[in-house]
Amino acid sequence: MSIIVTDQGFAADDWTGPFRDAQQAIANDCAYAVDLPSDTDHATLARLTNAPMIRIDFPSFADGRGFTLATMLRRAGFKGRLRARGHVLADQYAMARRVGFDEVEIDDAMAARQPQDQWLARADWQQNHYQARLRG
Repeated sequence: MSIIVTDQGFAADDWTGPFRDAQQAIANDCAYAVDLPSDTDHATLARLTNAPMIRIDFPSFADGRGFTLATMLRRAGFKGRLRARGHVLADQYAMARRVGFDEVEIDDAMAARQPQDQWLARADWQQNHYQARLRG
């Protein structure tokens, strides 16, 4: 079972549509939610901006390629729902939100190791953004 983490805490997954890989979504004019692996070719991203939802996989908490993909998708004009899935830690939540993720999908084991209060402690991601303060 998956748990969705947002700025309000833990919630059940409310997405009911199917997920497809990038090539299937492109072939069907992005009519589906898209699952992207962390090693997705950057040239593919611009062709996915009309998808209703994109879920980027984090195979390891040390694999930061998903953060780059999220940034590139938002810069390309993606306005849909953007979800990080997999090994994202509570400590990485603020970074995930800053680069454009709307939510994080974790499994029950991760939720047990890092309960909701640890995620909510990072939900003030806009308050402690030093780059925004510098631009100020």
